[in-house]
Amino acid sequence: MRQVEVAVIGTGWCGGMRAESLAKSALVDKLHICEIRPERLMEVKALTSPATATMDYQDIVKNPNIEVVYISTTPEPTHYPIARDCLKAGKHVLLEKPIAMELAEADDLIAIARQNNLKFTIGYSQRFNPKIAWAKKAISEGKLGKIVNVMVSRHLSRSLGSRIAGRVKLSPAAMESTHDLDFVYWLLDAKPVRVYSQGAYGYMKELNGSYDCMWNTVNMDNGALVVIGGGWNLPPSYPNYCATWIEITGTEGSLILDDTSRDNWLNTVEGHTQFPMSTMPGEHVDHMYAGQMGPETLHFLESVLLDREPLVSPEHARMVMESYLAADISAETGEVVDLPLSNHAMATLADMIEAKNREAS
Repeated sequence: MRQVEVAVIGTGWCGGMRAESLAKSALVDKLHICEIRPERLMEVKALTSPATATMDYQDIVKNPNIEVVYISTTPEPTHYPIARDCLKAGKHVLLEKPIAMELAEADDLIAIARQNNLKFTIGYSQRFNPKIAWAKKAISEGKLGKIVNVMVSRHLSRSLGSRIAGRVKLSPAAMESTHDLDFVYWLLDAKPVRVYSQGAYGYMKELNGSYDCMWNTVNMDNGALVVIGGGWNLPPSYPNYCATWIEITGTEGSLILDDTSRDNWLNTVEGHTQFPMSTMPGEHVDHMYAGQMGPETLHFLESVLLDREPLVSPEHARMVMESYLAADISAETGEVVDLPLSNHAMATLADMIEAKNREAS
């Protein structure tokens, strides 16, 4: 198998992990990194020994030898313009969620990728969680019969929630439950037709006007009922980043997945109780990667080299995006929102965005 030159734009928490994974891969000929913070650029450069390290992503775009780009930038409004430039330059792109801030932007990225015959995917790393992968296999084999209901409860610690909510004015549905909407739709191989959502304010309201948690009820076109709750205000003392509980019920069985990351306990005099390897994307542990993001990173590279479709299609990511936008509208208006979004719903969403922008200014 041939090697390729790859780049990572944005080497913060997630981008840094992707860069390390790529630096260790025999599939990578040369690694290039881009980061706007000089101190972080130097830190990741020391970890990965890249061929080039730059603070200007246009250096990546203009390099004809780079075939594959991973975009892990924040804040999230940077996703669309950087991904658009990379796709227009003929590069295969893995883009962290969300795919874009507006549906028109998502449509534009998808169109450019399809026109240029490029691989384009979104970083929904939970599909690479072994528990989720096993659930997909069990459902596909008919072990549970016809799926009737799926319930997911995902909550982050306040420390991580503050970092996320402080950088972008997006809801818990858009930033956290988006992962669950993605893998549940994938598990069911079905499409959403109706969304009802409610949110509750608390600690995060003063930080960025966000709900502390949102619960979303989604009716699927195959009759299944999906309920997904997400929040980001577990106490600061909570000893890990994320706790998730999943229940799947069918006519012939049920499956309960405990993904609360309490299976590895560490208690020390200095650090008190900790749950190692509990971060949502996973982490490097010496010679191996514990979690989802490492395998996902290499999966996309293999998809390019083997000319096969990545596990997450951009069209699916757009469907997820439309779902959490519907959840935002529903939570604001108290009404059920049908999918696809109607012109009335889109107008309501535009009014909501305009009102939030006025408040921010």
